[in-house]
Amino acid sequence: MSVFTPLERHELEAFLEPYGLGRLKDFQGIAAGSENSNFFISLEGGEFVLTLVERGPRGDLPFFVELLERLHQAGLPVPYGVAAHDGEVLRELAEKPALLQPRLAGKHVQQPNTHHCAEIGAWLARLHLATHDAPLERRSDRGLDWMLEEGTVLALELHDEQLPLLRDSLHEVSELKPRILALPRANLHADLFLDNALFDGNHLTGVIDFYNACSGPMLYDLAITLNDWCSLPDQSLDLPRAQALLGAYAALRPFSRAEAELWPAMLRIACLRFWLSRLIAARRFQGRDVLVKDPAEFQRRLAQRQQVTLHLPVVL
Repeated sequence: MSVFTPLERHELEAFLEPYGLGRLKDFQGIAAGSENSNFFISLEGGEFVLTLVERGPRGDLPFFVELLERLHQAGLPVPYGVAAHDGEVLRELAEKPALLQPRLAGKHVQQPNTHHCAEIGAWLARLHLATHDAPLERRSDRGLDWMLEEGTVLALELHDEQLPLLRDSLHEVSELKPRILALPRANLHADLFLDNALFDGNHLTGVIDFYNACSGPMLYDLAITLNDWCSLPDQSLDLPRAQALLGAYAALRPFSRAEAELWPAMLRIACLRFWLSRLIAARRFQGRDVLVKDPAEFQRRLAQRQQVTLHLPVVL
């Protein structure tokens, strides 16, 4: 189970007391996490999620708190920090930064349909529109420079049949980096996979896990999202789902010509980012009882994106 920092009931009760939310009824670790320790917390005052932040600089945490509060105020269904009696949202538990947030209703979908994808496309456009005028600045710790650095290191460890795909991808990142950085920017979720969205039927009830959020090109966020929501079992693109997602997004935020030109490459770069991070996680947690997602999934996905026939709609 992916709880890196187990908690005892007595220390959790002491941590929760300043919130004034009543007696702790139950708590359990969430197995789906791959980077932070997350717990479902049941209190007399409601249902919550507690996150112990395991990765990343602690100085970045106020960014996440402020971004979620901005999105909450903009009416997006997102978790947001609950303040203790002293007004503090970001606290410490087990020597880790800790954040208590309301638990959102809904369930993850395993097999998304066009309605789900349209909901996700519209939500992502709303995120970008809510932040593009004045993004909260945070550089991704897994951005283009990170890909170039880590990819070069991992190339020394990969099998020969994997090397051409990796080297071609790194070359593309290096060649296109200036054009990518010049694209329209906003705050990005940067990890909007199936397991980070909640639905009631076809209705989106919440988006969670913002710990990869950053500022950057909106097109990159869209590529990350579409790659996961619109891939078939062989990792090729499901065109009806993809068109539903893009259409709903473009209805709120039309695309620029520069974005349309870079779209095929951005789909590949988004695949590269998660291929590399999963390879690193597999090496780091080998032999440990930690959820590690399959790197080969994104290797296959990247191979499928070498030819892209899906175009962006409504180019300005």
